[in-house]
Amino acid sequence: MIVTPEITLILMVAAGGFAFVVMILLLMVARAAGRAAQATAPLTNQMEYLNQRVQTIGDGQQQLAGGLTQVSEAQAAQQSNMLKLMEARLAAVQEQMTLNLTTNAKTTANSLGELQQRLVTIDKAQDNIQKLSGDVLSLQDILANKQTRGAFGEIQLQEIVSKALPSDAYTWQATLPNGKRADCLIHLPNPPGPIVIDSKFPLEAYEALRNATTELETRDAVKLMRASVKAHIKAISEKYILEGVTADGAIMFLPSEAVYAELHSNFPELIREGFEARVWIVSPTTCMATLNTMRAILKDARMREQAGAIRTALRQLHRDVELVVDRVDKLNTHFNQARKDIEGISTAAERAGKRTTKLDNFDFEEVEAIEPVAPLPKL
Repeated sequence: MIVTPEITLILMVAAGGFAFVVMILLLMVARAAGRAAQATAPLTNQMEYLNQRVQTIGDGQQQLAGGLTQVSEAQAAQQSNMLKLMEARLAAVQEQMTLNLTTNAKTTANSLGELQQRLVTIDKAQDNIQKLSGDVLSLQDILANKQTRGAFGEIQLQEIVSKALPSDAYTWQATLPNGKRADCLIHLPNPPGPIVIDSKFPLEAYEALRNATTELETRDAVKLMRASVKAHIKAISEKYILEGVTADGAIMFLPSEAVYAELHSNFPELIREGFEARVWIVSPTTCMATLNTMRAILKDARMREQAGAIRTALRQLHRDVELVVDRVDKLNTHFNQARKDIEGISTAAERAGKRTTKLDNFDFEEVEAIEPVAPLPKL
């Protein structure tokens, strides 16, 4: 059981109260003893007994006070140890909290820095989106006007043609004998002859078809699409297909894959009417494929035109090769003669070495006939 200061105080108060009561009792007994000292001898004995008991109680009280003092001291020492332990633990907790707060502060600072960088990136992206939105609005404004929309289609057509064909294979805004001006005239050889590419963009009809929400609006948009494309096919067929001047057909360029796909998906009769009118409808993708085919035709025609020059160049190349072969043969003859001369020189040098050895050994017994040395050929 742990004796707290409060319990110690209560015990001390109780002990004091008990002593006070004992003192009162002693006074009362003393008075009674004084009055009946003579008459009550037994009471004297009892008083002595009581005095002994009081003395015993006093000794017990002193022992109790000493025990309470020891308990108080032990309690104080235990409280001191507990206080020290709590202070040590509090210091450790405070140190750990400081470390955690420092780490969290660094992590938070890094996170805030990264967040700030991301916010800067988001701001830049937002600016780009705003610029792109402005560009989209500008493109919509461009496409809303027929003249600017036509210029947009012509620019896209120029970009495709300039990448697919050499610069001398086409002419922009070429004027035909009937006075009509074509967006692009491809100079193909006969047959098929020069062919016209004209850019058309039925945007109003396509947007009306895309934005139609009721059956009536859809029906009106379909009629508008048919009428618009038919008018373009008729205009190209009448203006740009001239017998004896141009090819037996023309190309209508649609600068939108979506419009081209819409025609092939939901208006196949317009494609057939274009075939019948000898007007071929192409998109940017199919136009590039068609132009690659035209480039092959132009390359083949130019090769045919240059066939005579190629044959002449081949004859000259054959003559040059013959001259090279003749000179190689002459050079080979000189090399063979030089090889024979080197072999003769090696033989004579070997024989001279043998004779030098004999002279060095004073061997004059054998006398060899001197063979005539063949003269060197005149070069």
